Amino acid sequence: MARILVVDDEPLYRHLVTVNLEKEGYEVITANNGEDALEMVSVRHPDLIIMDVMMPKLDGITACERIHQFSNVPIIMLTAKGEEQDRVRGLNVGADDYVVKPFSATELVARVRAVLRRTQSSENVTQNRYFIHGDLKIDFARAEVWRDNKPIYLSATEYRLLMQFAQNVGHILSAEDLLVAIWGGQYRKDKEILWVSIARLRQKLEEEPHEPKHIVTRAGLGYLMPPSEKTKTGDG
Repeated sequence: MARILVVDDEPLYRHLVTVNLEKEGYEVITANNGEDALEMVSVRHPDLIIMDVMMPKLDGITACERIHQFSNVPIIMLTAKGEEQDRVRGLNVGADDYVVKPFSATELVARVRAVLRRTQSSENVTQNRYFIHGDLKIDFARAEVWRDNKPIYLSATEYRLLMQFAQNVGHILSAEDLLVAIWGGQYRKDKEILWVSIARLRQKLEEEPHEPKHIVTRAGLGYLMPPSEKTKTGDG
């Protein structure tokens, strides 16, 4: 069963999340702040992190950003009701999903299952090990990405989003197609989460993010990865 790290400085929420996840059979480890979370990720290697935004010592946004410098573990952010800017900031640093406080146990468990399912289902999506598109290279076996032979660190969601394009080179994918494939049917109208994720992905993949070559917008239709003279897949 998956190991989940719960990070919150409020004992009540930490206990609430822990109890409900353990009821579902998950192994739960906890941290009180972002600094402790960084240590726990390095030592305990959780499969998923649930992290509050507002915390002492190191807030959730900064912790998320630092974690993704060395790990692509999926992260669900806990945000206060009405704090839309926290949701956007979380997505901008690579959070995979968010849950608004106060939340129900049913909603939280559903989000956890969905994120873990998406992460696990992306592990064996291709028979080819490598994919090359221009200066971009993906190693599916290791879930690693390079541009100009330099490693690029993607969040779990960013990596899954990139794979959608790599598996559909030359085909336009609508916003709804991508939202359903990556986040699930309940997100089919939440275009903001897609816009933020694609913008962040372009910042990492593109030499000129405002003139993208790997992920191109087709106004009114969607997005695509156009065919390239250097596009190829293979095992070696």
